[in-house]
Amino acid sequence: MEPKDLEKLVETAMPYGKYKGTMICDLPGNYLNWFARTGFPEGEIGRLLALMQEIDHNGLKGLLSPLKR
Repeated sequence: MEPKDLEKLVETAMPYGKYKGTMICDLPGNYLNWFARTGFPEGEIGRLLALMQEIDHNGLKGLLSPLKR
């Protein structure tokens, strides 16, 4: 994880799929868990989705609240 990754979770929208346009921090847990089971995409988007899944899985979504604008 890089220091700016938490900010990227609240600033980056899902670029494709059912939740296209939804900020990564707002993706539902079941969608994130689906990626965890089937595999995260390559690159930065996959890295951010994996981080968000870990945050959501551990009940830490509240940590992102102060970063939302």
